[in-house]
Amino acid sequence: MTERARRRLEELATGLALATLLAAPPASAQHQGTDKGEWRYWGGDEASSRYSPLDQIDAKNAGKLEVAWRWYAANYGPEPDFIYRGTPIKVGNRLYAVAGQRRTVVAIDPATGETLWMWRMKEEPRWQASTRKNYGKGVAYAEVEGRGVVYTITPGYHLIALDAETGQPIPAFGLNGIVDLHLGLGNYPVDADRGILASGDITASSPPIVVNGVIVVGNSHDRGYYPERKENVPGHIRGYDAKTGSMLWRFHVLPQPGEPGHDTWEGDSWTYTGNISAWAPLSADSQRGLVFIPTDTPTNDYYGGHRHGANLYGTSLIALDVKTGKRVWHFQMVHHDVWNYDNPDAPHVVDITVGGRKIPAVAAVTKQGFTYVFNRESGEPVWPIEERAVLQSDTPDEKTWPTQPFPTRPAPFELQGVTENDLIDFTPALRKQALEIAHQYRMGPLFLPPSLWEAPDGTKGAFNVPGANGGANIPGGAAVDP
Repeated sequence: MTERARRRLEELATGLALATLLAAPPASAQHQGTDKGEWRYWGGDEASSRYSPLDQIDAKNAGKLEVAWRWYAANYGPEPDFIYRGTPIKVGNRLYAVAGQRRTVVAIDPATGETLWMWRMKEEPRWQASTRKNYGKGVAYAEVEGRGVVYTITPGYHLIALDAETGQPIPAFGLNGIVDLHLGLGNYPVDADRGILASGDITASSPPIVVNGVIVVGNSHDRGYYPERKENVPGHIRGYDAKTGSMLWRFHVLPQPGEPGHDTWEGDSWTYTGNISAWAPLSADSQRGLVFIPTDTPTNDYYGGHRHGANLYGTSLIALDVKTGKRVWHFQMVHHDVWNYDNPDAPHVVDITVGGRKIPAVAAVTKQGFTYVFNRESGEPVWPIEERAVLQSDTPDEKTWPTQPFPTRPAPFELQGVTENDLIDFTPALRKQALEIAHQYRMGPLFLPPSLWEAPDGTKGAFNVPGANGGANIPGGAAVDP
């Protein structure tokens, strides 16, 4: 392999992402992450721009690229179809990534593909019981007192700090480089081997983010569309000292008594409802000391008859003070979510100009096909967001919220709702067949409530368009091209 090819491959190794939106001046959109071929965060930089300024490879010569080396993630565990969902980060002359169900951490030479070191958690029951073994999306990186540190979260929900040069756990961090994240969630009994599994399910599928010396940790749960019960553990967000691993703060995504938003949970639903996790990657504005948290649907994804109310902070974007964990502002994209419309993409920190006025913004793209854009300092919408009346559920005991927020700009990037006019009309016979099939179900606008398999009107359910896998889901999401 020529030296030129090596350089090309090293510069390309950061990877690419789908782009959807947002013109912005160069300003601070880069946020120190992707210059000189670096890709220090899951989203490229702390702003999750997912943009690289490299220009050596472009549309004219990309077709001439050749494979220089292959690195086999399948060597690190079973189920090769699921093994490599992670995005490597690139710091200096190294790639750092995870592979396999046990989320083995590896350092790779980007020029040769050589594995420089590997680390994985010792055998223990919690990773085997994890519902997200195949979902590790990567690692985090920070420099602490002049030393590079790689942070990862295991399937068993441990926070690990590794020396970036050697791959060895850092003894001064937690207990020999390990912090048990099952501790500090609340008043749950923690078993040495099983953690809090007797109380519910919690793990992580995305890396943490390190901001101003604080590791901010999200979480994930078993998929809410496979509910076993209405009870689960809330996915509270926590901050840890990047040097010592000590927990600094905890933000309750399910507000406790006396906290703002507690009244959005009717009855005693706050005592048993779980999820509301930040399973998608996080982003930040370190200059302003803010970290942005996209949240999940409360248990369960398609039925909320046991959790009446708007259900803060479910399906919301939350801006927290990274030093204290205090809420700076929030916005709920879906009230009383029963569509599995959880926020799947890291918020994008970007400076924009609107009407000649420069605005420090943060943009969140959603499964609904909306883009919600806010002033990231104040939380004020950049363009009006209207509360509009939506159809209501006739499912027994369900109480859907009467309105939902609709951004007026930018325009939706996905089909929203479905009618007969959207069905195929290739031939009269196919049209007739499409109508016969579709009429077995309910069709309607965005936020059409889920319905029973055998509803009073004879239908078998409802078409939700976009569905839970539509819009800007995790396989694509968005990027910011300055």
